[in-house]
Amino acid sequence: MCGITGYVGKRKAAEILLGGLARLEYRGYDSAGLAVVNGGKMNIRKKVGKVKELKAVASDVEGTVGIGHTRWATHGEPSEKNAHPHVPSDSSFALVHNGIVENYSTLREMLTRNGCTFYSETDTEVLVKLIDHIKKTESLTLQLATRKALTQVQGTYGICICSQEDPDILIAARMGSPLIVGVGEEEYFVASDASAFLEYTRNVLHLNDGEMAVVHRTEGHQVSTLAGQALSPRLVALEGSLEQIEKGGYKHFMLKEIMEQPTALLNCMRGRVCISNEPGSPVLGSQVGDRAHPLLRPAPIKSGVSLTLGGIEQLVGPEGAKYTMLDKLRAARRIIICGCGTSWHAGLVGEYILETLCKVPVEVEYASEFRYRNAVLRADEDVVIVISQSGETADTLAALRYAKSQGVLCMGICNTVGSTIARETDGGIYLHAGPEIGVASTKAFTCQVTVLAMLALRISHTRTISDAQYSELALALSSLPNKIDDLIRQNESKIVEIAKVYRFAHHCLFLGRGYNYPVALEGALKMKEISYIHAEVSSFSNHDECEVNLCY
Repeated sequence: MCGITGYVGKRKAAEILLGGLARLEYRGYDSAGLAVVNGGKMNIRKKVGKVKELKAVASDVEGTVGIGHTRWATHGEPSEKNAHPHVPSDSSFALVHNGIVENYSTLREMLTRNGCTFYSETDTEVLVKLIDHIKKTESLTLQLATRKALTQVQGTYGICICSQEDPDILIAARMGSPLIVGVGEEEYFVASDASAFLEYTRNVLHLNDGEMAVVHRTEGHQVSTLAGQALSPRLVALEGSLEQIEKGGYKHFMLKEIMEQPTALLNCMRGRVCISNEPGSPVLGSQVGDRAHPLLRPAPIKSGVSLTLGGIEQLVGPEGAKYTMLDKLRAARRIIICGCGTSWHAGLVGEYILETLCKVPVEVEYASEFRYRNAVLRADEDVVIVISQSGETADTLAALRYAKSQGVLCMGICNTVGSTIARETDGGIYLHAGPEIGVASTKAFTCQVTVLAMLALRISHTRTISDAQYSELALALSSLPNKIDDLIRQNESKIVEIAKVYRFAHHCLFLGRGYNYPVALEGALKMKEISYIHAEVSSFSNHDECEVNLCY
């Protein structure tokens, strides 16, 4: 769960890097560090612990180009020597890295035979020494040496490099680990998550796997493949606001995002579920509780109902034989849903909804298993749906790419606009839940289930359900923001009292049947993720009631 920041421009780099790292703290880490170039010298600061401890020793570092990192230990214990950034023996450049170099031991042995020494236990230092070795033995520029070194790396990486010899550039490259370039006015930002620089620019370049970017403070940017082929990626304007990635008065991001669920669901359905006395009205009406809310208003009691999902109604397929994804979904003999963790649980709920309404067989696969078992797919009969909040989940991306290699139509459900899954699928549906900073998903889960319900309604309408059923279910969907808001507000104090009792539990058993079985799985996951209390899940049918201790 490491985080990367990088900056080159006119501002004080340390201030921007530390601010970016603070916004990435939610990802979890055990140490932090930064490197800033000033006056031809590489200034490096590292600390085990929180970003605030790094800030205490690094906030006075001068310079307008640098990189920063929060590390979650994989190779080697949490320590200053293992913390990033890492440098070669002459400190001519510094590098930060997310991911794992799988062949690092082989590379380390080769470099040791060639006289390299190592001060850390990390795979990242091996990558640094490999770049430096190639740079010096083959008399290459840092850019060319980095490109050549990365072709020898097996595994995943998102890297950012600053150079003592050329303090006007940053080098960034990606393979399986998210990396974004932010574009400002004569300044550039690099980060593993756009929240690190959202207050400075919304214009971004998304790097794809196997791509490298070189950004120069005054001469612009160049993006190319590792093979050296020049690319022209599209500049994308990010959605969202700075307020959305701040706590807004709540103690924790997760609590904030739990309370945001009514608004997130409304935004998820806005412009899609249209309910109005006036035919063609584009606004979903609803009201959250008794409070005035700037986004919500009362829904009409009786209305015309329509449901539009533009992402699956666009044309796909080869020229001369185009069709909509909706047509393909309706004709599918089987729908396969892939996801990990919470997204997999949402897919299990979706399985019940899709099979009930659409009368089509649905299989839900854990993406990490699907990608390795050589699943049998039929391009003319199957549709694969991949679900990921971030749109960057590595195993889900691998499952998507496997399905595409088999010629299967692939649809994505994700929250992050412009993410890799959004770019690589044939079409899909955004959640529009707003940024989810908490690592344990809340509002994204409810929005994923809502999107799957809308999808099932759109597929089944006029085919397997009547107009009356369609209208009834769409109206029920539109009432969800109200109901969830009431549930949260009316039970907030009760939830606190229950938590006071169950915080002393050593084990919890969650039971569920039907639609509630995947919800029980999600509840147990949250109990383990957040409280570190052991939790198990079972169907009601598998347990005798008198033998069960149930934790709600």
